[in-house]
Amino acid sequence: MSYQVLARKWRPKSFTEIVGQEHVVKALSNALDQQRLHHAYLLTGTRGVGKTTLARILAKALNCETGITSSPCGVCSACREIDSGRFVDLLELDAASNTGIDNMREVLDNALYAPTSGRFKVYLIDEVHMLSKAAFNSMLKTLEEPPEHVKFILATTDPQKIPVTVLSRCLQFNLKQMPQPAIVGHLIDVLERESIPGERAALQLLARAAQGSMRDALSLLDQSIAYGGGKVEEAQVRDMLGAIDETYLFGILEALVAHDGPALLAHADKMAERSIAFEAALQDLGTLLHKVALAQTVPAAIPEDAPEGPRLMDLAKAIGPEEIQLYYQIALHGRRDLYLAPDEFAGFSMTLLRMLAFAPDEGGAQSTRPAQPPPAGARDVPRLTPQPLAAPAPQTASEAPVAAQAVPAYAAVPVENSAPAAFDGDWPGLVARLKLGGMAGMLAKQCELKNWDGNTLEFHVPEEHRHLADKSYQDKLKEAVAKHFGNPVNINIAVGKIVGMTPAQVEGREKQARQVEAVASIEGDPFVRELVETFDAQIIESSIKPLQQENRT
Repeated sequence: MSYQVLARKWRPKSFTEIVGQEHVVKALSNALDQQRLHHAYLLTGTRGVGKTTLARILAKALNCETGITSSPCGVCSACREIDSGRFVDLLELDAASNTGIDNMREVLDNALYAPTSGRFKVYLIDEVHMLSKAAFNSMLKTLEEPPEHVKFILATTDPQKIPVTVLSRCLQFNLKQMPQPAIVGHLIDVLERESIPGERAALQLLARAAQGSMRDALSLLDQSIAYGGGKVEEAQVRDMLGAIDETYLFGILEALVAHDGPALLAHADKMAERSIAFEAALQDLGTLLHKVALAQTVPAAIPEDAPEGPRLMDLAKAIGPEEIQLYYQIALHGRRDLYLAPDEFAGFSMTLLRMLAFAPDEGGAQSTRPAQPPPAGARDVPRLTPQPLAAPAPQTASEAPVAAQAVPAYAAVPVENSAPAAFDGDWPGLVARLKLGGMAGMLAKQCELKNWDGNTLEFHVPEEHRHLADKSYQDKLKEAVAKHFGNPVNINIAVGKIVGMTPAQVEGREKQARQVEAVASIEGDPFVRELVETFDAQIIESSIKPLQQENRT
């Protein structure tokens, strides 16, 4: 038996199997159940969204031997013949091949005869916008008052080319493009039925490449199964589609945050070595910046199971809103002007350098940006009495985390007498004084201090922020701490469980406390209370922002 492609094998056979077109399915189902049947239907939408499939299901619903129903049985002779394309009273015409008036006259003459075996004679005219003006004119009268046994179903991808005189005689349904989650869900269902292993990340790539077309998605799935030798994996799908590994794009944004020009160009060189299309790279970079902006303003918009979620959240905290918008605009303009560049690599690298050149400045020895102010109240972190803590052996990044009882939630790590500078173990307070920006600053904020023996700082970083423990970020953190103490120090960072409070958590708690204080201050203001009482006004708490610490003193 010959192989049948997935797009045909798993074509929906009933309204309940249709994906992503609930608004059309609901209208047609209600009309069938209530016997409110129109004589002409027009289905519009881009390729592969289900126009022909809906038309065939509608033909089954009209001719099912159980009666006119929104749930055709699928087992009677009429349903089986329509599914197999052998039903004599369902006439499918390709208007692209039958454009003339003579073809349309032949169709209209045959429409006068009663159906052979079905309840209705159904004419499905695909790509109807390809008909000539004379052919449209010839069908107007029949389309408006057809015989009772005839139903017309017209389908088109370009309704703008259909005369308004035809549009006014049809019941029009606009089929929308398939959303990516719906496509991914359907592909998962198909793979389960086919007993083929597949990775969700790979299916997300296929759904994005399909651009709203379920048929294109199934065709790409067929191709990826063949390419992967019977399985669908992300790496192979990326190679097949020529998609860009997001690792490069994350590296570019992290290099921008760190103001690291050599690292920025190094990522561009690696992409050039892999012959990546730079226009697609700028498009994907804009998509990633959009995700970062969403993570910054509406964190709930990022799915909890998104594999890139932790890195998106880190970038959202490290890049300001203005910078994200600036990078996004530069990426759009760079893609638009790419054809004007001497070559694609020059245009792409120049776009990255433009982002680096126009980014807001940050203070520090290696850059001209003003340093970010320390979090308000960071020096007032509550502390408990230091408790004894045995100094463990230096850990590597792969060693197990320290036991949970080693450091209480607010306990400061005790300091030995050999400390080169006064340090009471208050790591959040020290981070605030370091004023360290970029990804190294993110690393410092996500670390929990476990031990300090005067020469070595030992930290734990949670698993979701493992990527922040990059050696270059550790070196910058080490340099900043050594400069603060005035002596060289060593830093050991291990991936482990956080049992206390990281500087980021302390900062978040203080920010929340300041927000509550600001809301209470506004609500308690006499003038605001008078406005609320007089005009029945409402206070929108999300619009209240606390003043910066330096502005309140």
